[in-house]
Amino acid sequence: MKAELGLIPTMLLFIILSGMINMVMGSASAKWAIMAPIFVPVFMLLGYSPELSQVVYRIGDSVTNVISPMMSFFALIIAYFQKYEPKSGIGTVTSTMLPYSITFFIGWSLLLIAWVLLGLPLGPGAGIEYTLPVGVQ
Repeated sequence: MKAELGLIPTMLLFIILSGMINMVMGSASAKWAIMAPIFVPVFMLLGYSPELSQVVYRIGDSVTNVISPMMSFFALIIAYFQKYEPKSGIGTVTSTMLPYSITFFIGWSLLLIAWVLLGLPLGPGAGIEYTLPVGVQ
C-alpha cells in the first residue's frame, strides 16, 4: 500500500525527522550516511530527485543545530553565555535559542515550498523531479 502524501507534506515530515535525529547525533555527515541510503531511493521512487532529498535533509539538520546539545560548539556557546549570565546552562541556552530554531524552520520550509511550487531548479542540471528508468516501478 502506497501513502499518497504529496511532495510538500513529505518534505515537511523529512525536515522534522532530520531535525529530531540532529538532537541526538551531532555529525551531519554521519547522519547523512545513515539516512541517504534509505531516503534517496524513497524520494526517487516517489519521483523526486536525489538533490531534493539532500536539500530537505540539510534544512532539517540546520534548523536544530543551535538547540542541539550534540553540536560540537554547544559547550563553547554555554561558556560564552555564562560570561554574561553566570547561572545559565543547557536549558537556558536551548530555551533562548528555541524561537530562532522555530523561525528558521518556518522560514526555510516556506522558501523551499515556494521554490518547489515555482518549479525552479535546485542547481545546474538538478531538477526537482526524477524520472524512473523504463521498466522500473
